Amino acid sequence: MNTQVTIAGVTFKNPVMTASGTFGSGMEYSQFVDLNRLGAVVTKGVANVPWPGNPTPRVAETYGGMLNAIGLQNPGVEVFKERDLPFLAKFDTKVIVNVCGKTVEDYLDCVERLGDTNADMLEINVSCPNVKEGAIAFGQKADCLYDITSKIKNVAKQPIIMKLSPNVTDITEMAKAAEAGGADAVSLINTLTGMKIDVHRRTFALANKTGGLSGPAIKPVAVRMVYQVANAVKIPVIGMGGIATAEDALEFLMAGASAVSVGAMNFVNPYSTVEIVEGIEAYMRKYGVEDIQELIGCVK
Repeated sequence: MNTQVTIAGVTFKNPVMTASGTFGSGMEYSQFVDLNRLGAVVTKGVANVPWPGNPTPRVAETYGGMLNAIGLQNPGVEVFKERDLPFLAKFDTKVIVNVCGKTVEDYLDCVERLGDTNADMLEINVSCPNVKEGAIAFGQKADCLYDITSKIKNVAKQPIIMKLSPNVTDITEMAKAAEAGGADAVSLINTLTGMKIDVHRRTFALANKTGGLSGPAIKPVAVRMVYQVANAVKIPVIGMGGIATAEDALEFLMAGASAVSVGAMNFVNPYSTVEIVEGIEAYMRKYGVEDIQELIGCVK
């Protein structure tokens, strides 16, 4: 039984990854999860300089999910290179570093500084607000997305995955722009913009007013977008958004994703990633599936 998938020349032992921002760099989770069982660890967002993040409160629970407005708090790429990457190097799993920035120059600086590291791939978070474009996200305008993708591709030493925002009119237009800019793969969906109001305090539940909605509530939207994108571009797609079980993960694979990332469920059940790996294997045995490629994109 073969569960291996290959994306942009990088081979993963299985298609299950962590979603950025929900797993740190695996340090905290390594006491619960055997990281060697995972296809890849996708790290929390890393910027070229330390980011303090947003004011608190930054997290709120919602029906079927959660809102977060952490603001990509991180210690910066130099601390990350000294502390996190050596830790991940101890495990037999692929390492995908999520990169964030406020300007094109920020992204390029961070990507260049990661060029000589053991990172296998880079995932570029284009849902960050572009300070030079009036805070509209890099991934919300096709020409802007094409521009940043092509510039990053010119300097990157590793294959790049563009992480697409679902907060757009047509997700396929964005995926095509990333592909045209030279992206090696795309991942989607990032969080949907949402809001919660505390009726007892008569104020916003998050200091930021809005936050990113993740969790099971967004899964049907995510599956639809992954299906659309997988049928619109030729580069591989990594699917995410509300995956809680092996059946959820299989939906994304059948919709056309070559791999999946598990996010909010890590907070609910820290064992979920390995349980999903084992669940996919059990499904393949039950239905006599010899190679996971038989499942990828099987629903047309």
